[in-house]
Amino acid sequence: MDNLARLLMVFGVILLILGGLIYLFAKLELPLDRIPLGNLPGDIRYSGKNITCLIPIATSIVISIILTIILNIIIRVLRH
Repeated sequence: MDNLARLLMVFGVILLILGGLIYLFAKLELPLDRIPLGNLPGDIRYSGKNITCLIPIATSIVISIILTIILNIIIRVLRH
């Protein structure tokens, strides 16, 4: 049960930080539409007559790498 409690606390802290960043970006009115996520080389976009399909492969890889680094840092901090 202790491991589950720690895991839930870590996820809570991560959500709190993400919520704070989103709130900060909204207050500062930063241009988030200029962030190239979803338009990276390697993202597949198909536009037909009645349909548009986006498969963000490169964006998913970038987000995965960033989250892996963040979670590894958090795990190392919690172990000490």
